[in-house]
Amino acid sequence: VQLQASGGGLVKPGGSLRLSCRSSATVRDMGWYRQAPGPVREAIAITTGSGAIHYTDSVKGRFTISRDDAKNMVYLQMSSLKPDDTAVYYCWAGNLIRGDNYWGQGTQVTVSS
Repeated sequence: VQLQASGGGLVKPGGSLRLSCRSSATVRDMGWYRQAPGPVREAIAITTGSGAIHYTDSVKGRFTISRDDAKNMVYLQMSSLKPDDTAVYYCWAGNLIRGDNYWGQGTQVTVSS
């Protein structure tokens, strides 16, 4: 499975960005992680094949994850962006039950005035 992410960039605080990710194959679960400078990669939004959606607390109410299974796409609409949202964002796909994990290349999101 190959994942191709796009949509990062530079945005001012309070602005919006939309990330997109295409999977080369059908996958059960999809989502987005981010990694600020440092070793920790944080799961921020996950959508599962059963229809469940999970957000980390810091993005609830500001970010919205969605998917289009017909196109094998997952999106992350980010609003009210803050400087703390600055990170490399990674598309993830896999199967949370089986433990499969696939990663896309990172896309940089920078929130700065």
